[in-house]
Amino acid sequence: MTTPTALPTTARLGRLIDDVREAVGRGLPPDTTAYLVGERLAGHLGAADLLTPEQCEGDPERYRQHVLHAEPDGSFSLVALVWLPGQQTSIHDHVSWCVTGVHRGTESERRYRLVPDGTSCRLVATEDVVNAQGDVCGFAPPGDIHRVRNACSSTAISIHVYGADIARLGSSVRRVYHLPADEL
Repeated sequence: MTTPTALPTTARLGRLIDDVREAVGRGLPPDTTAYLVGERLAGHLGAADLLTPEQCEGDPERYRQHVLHAEPDGSFSLVALVWLPGQQTSIHDHVSWCVTGVHRGTESERRYRLVPDGTSCRLVATEDVVNAQGDVCGFAPPGDIHRVRNACSSTAISIHVYGADIARLGSSVRRVYHLPADEL
């Protein structure tokens, strides 16, 4: 297994990791941490020297996750998600707080809330959001149920900072929802 320090890193990505490390190291509540991380991430989005060419490669079958960094103490991870046109996630929630910034392209997000429906539950859409290059958003469980898709005709890349070790966990997804839901 590759250790986090062995992952390919550009000089700009190294600066972003240092910026995130400083914000997370303050030990503030998740919502405040996410806000500070978002401020630091925004200035790097769209920069041609942030990612290596390999970190921008997609997969024709599904969106592709490139783990860019996992902090040795497990306090945060950086991931690049590469989306080819039309690719999307399942409806899901997360294991930790997250900050997302669109590095290239446009992503569409539908947010949901879980509501009782007789003896079971259903997902009701609460908001549709379109995020373009440079847009940053953050969230924290609970109440972080959503589906994301590439909303443009070219490759989209987003940078995600999670308050967990995604290299160890393999994914930021806590649960996938297979309930009736308002559709896109």
